Amino acid sequence: MYKLGIKKTERLMENSHLKTLKPEEFRRLTGVKAETFAKMLAIIQKAIQTKKAKVGRPNKLSCEQMFLMTLEYLRGYRTYFHISKSYGISESNCYYTIRFIEEALIKSGQFTLPGRKALLKSDMEYAVILIDATESPIERPKKSSDITTQVKRNDIH
Repeated sequence: MYKLGIKKTERLMENSHLKTLKPEEFRRLTGVKAETFAKMLAIIQKAIQTKKAKVGRPNKLSCEQMFLMTLEYLRGYRTYFHISKSYGISESNCYYTIRFIEEALIKSGQFTLPGRKALLKSDMEYAVILIDATESPIERPKKSSDITTQVKRNDIH
């Protein structure tokens, strides 16, 4: 029987290909600059070390692979199922890994978006475009009783 999936040796794109990318290509692939990627990766490595210092078996994926998986989820809107099959792990493991990475980055406090008040205080002008995407009924011709009566008379056997 043919088993779907990727061989372990070919499992993932090894991270060596990331080192050969130009800065612009790296940002297009990951969504962050290489410097930001390195900072985030350091935070994730610390979080994994503290988690694994307590108890647990070694991870199937490296820190870089877990972080790339998270970026792939956040940038590409791929489902956990698709990502898990790409990385050769279970769907639930994919979910827990992505959630762990997100929580580790949030807890660090180094990567936050400005709040609503900060945006309101800024000097930038924002253009707002509203699109009415509500459903509207399709206009169809109404059935008249004259046509229905004629059809019934013609169908008499």
